[in-house]
Amino acid sequence: MEKELLQEKYPTKEAVTTEIINLKAILSLPKSTEAFMSDIHGEFTAFDHVLRNASGNIKQKIEELFNGQMTPKTQKIFAFLVYYPSERLKIIKSTFNNSDDLKQWYLNTFDDLLELLKYCATKYTRSKVRKALAPEFVYITEELLYGDFTTEDKHKYYAQITDDIINLNSADQFIITLCHTIQRLVVDHLHMLGDIYDRGPAPDKIMDRLMRHHSVDLQWGNHDILWLGAAAGSQLCIANLLRICARYDNLSIVEDSYGINLRHLSLLAEKYYQANPGFAPKLNHQTDKPSKAELDQITKIHQAIAIIQFKLEGQAIDRRPEFKMTHRKLLDKLNKERTAITLNGKTYPIVNGCFQTVDPKNPYQLCPEEQEVIDQLTNAFVNSEKLHKHMDFFMKKGSMYLVYNNNLLVHGCVPVDKDGNLEGLTLNGQLYKGRALFDLLEHNLRESYIYSKQNDDLATDLLWYLWTGPVSPLFGKRVMSTFERYFIEDKTAHFEEPNSYYTLRHEAWFIEKMLQEFGIDPKVGHIINGHTPVKKGRSPIMAEGKMLVIDGGFSKAYQKTTGIGGYTLLYNSYGLQLVTHQPFTTRANAIAQLTDIVSTKRIVEQELARKTVAETDIGTKLKRQVKQLKELLDDM
Repeated sequence: MEKELLQEKYPTKEAVTTEIINLKAILSLPKSTEAFMSDIHGEFTAFDHVLRNASGNIKQKIEELFNGQMTPKTQKIFAFLVYYPSERLKIIKSTFNNSDDLKQWYLNTFDDLLELLKYCATKYTRSKVRKALAPEFVYITEELLYGDFTTEDKHKYYAQITDDIINLNSADQFIITLCHTIQRLVVDHLHMLGDIYDRGPAPDKIMDRLMRHHSVDLQWGNHDILWLGAAAGSQLCIANLLRICARYDNLSIVEDSYGINLRHLSLLAEKYYQANPGFAPKLNHQTDKPSKAELDQITKIHQAIAIIQFKLEGQAIDRRPEFKMTHRKLLDKLNKERTAITLNGKTYPIVNGCFQTVDPKNPYQLCPEEQEVIDQLTNAFVNSEKLHKHMDFFMKKGSMYLVYNNNLLVHGCVPVDKDGNLEGLTLNGQLYKGRALFDLLEHNLRESYIYSKQNDDLATDLLWYLWTGPVSPLFGKRVMSTFERYFIEDKTAHFEEPNSYYTLRHEAWFIEKMLQEFGIDPKVGHIINGHTPVKKGRSPIMAEGKMLVIDGGFSKAYQKTTGIGGYTLLYNSYGLQLVTHQPFTTRANAIAQLTDIVSTKRIVEQELARKTVAETDIGTKLKRQVKQLKELLDDM
């Protein structure tokens, strides 16, 4: 069948020969740049800025190309034009007093942008560059990009093109499209290693941006699973999701962005709950602080949904003994007065208690009003058109893990015991561990999402398990102590024991073992993780450079821990570079004050010779095509 398709596409010897020459030429090109980002947690403006400046690569290319021609200040102004062309054009144009000066600026800027575009396009075929160009300016751009300006006969020709761009009022749009093409070519492919959602204010804008991106893949994070699960109808995921949104004052994402009505939940909260300092929201990202009335409402909603969550979790634990989570049923451990709780033989006083709807005789049963509310919410999440648009994209581009160019991309961990032996989950009498565990969980997630099964079926319960289960690769801890953090002051009760993976990943032998589990050559491979913020003073590069952790604190909630504003990782033909970013202020400040956020680049691994397309996964596919074409040629 494959041979027949090739014969149809390349019917003559000349066509086959031309394609072989083309593919072999592509194989000799330098490897294009991949960028890796993780744990954005709704911080759209910082994420968008890093995409626009290509993790500092655009600034670096401007320095390389125009060193000696532009002053550092002029380079910076030019760089921000490339990042934010529409906004910077308005500012720059306002500084000109006459049209002749503005026209000359346009002509100079055309030249500079075309030079930069040509410099960024050297890794690519002309056909690939053409696809990156704005359709309305393809002909004009190619003429100016590849023109022979040494030929006297064509000087007037090129001058006429640029003059007409200005005279026909297309100069601004031409500049904007050139800038966007440069942004696109500097980073060829983007990897997102999970946790787009929760904590920050605009995960929906991040998803919209990613859906417009030219080439991207997504690995699911534990926070993302809550939103995938909510869209699939998991009431456990919905309750956890809403509790986190209330905790970080992000309920507007649910209501305004995804059109989910929280009125019934609000009425329930108002009826049963009062002011409670333990459930006051964290206000990390807000500039306009909520009023006292709004804070009181959020605090009550926070309590109501937390209690619904704890009840639903108790039900899931009972129906899924194979999850081995009985120790996480805590409502029945409260004393009669609900003033204390005994855990692991130790009694703790309860603080900030809010157990008004908990029946001591049946603590995990929802009262009729709670059941009505969670059913209404489930219906709203399942039928949210915008949420499903984003989650459909997540399913299309996402996975539990990805093997790409000898790198294993995993949000969290590969569950192991203290000796580095794989740990797993037993379902229906079969033990799943390592790669098989990831594959099982991905299969179940896809099944639950596609078929929107009942709330209490195994596939849907496994969505919640991915969020909090003891051997979930996305969670990576033995226990999630949510209940204890709300109701127990003693911080020793809050401890969440991490999986041994997080200790062992500092060791090269262990990383090599994990790479082999996923079919990667340990001599050349790496594991790239997000999920765990790298604490101030610690290195994100571990196991002799084979393990890279790129959660550096895009989320403002983690920046006190990390001391920075995030990491990105770049992988180009020269090797791997880790980029450290300073905390982002605001988009308006960046545009007006030219405040960039790249701080330092650190070489992780440098190639002795530049890596070519032939040495990549795409190269493997192209070589296979060349082989098939040669076989076809032999048969002609």
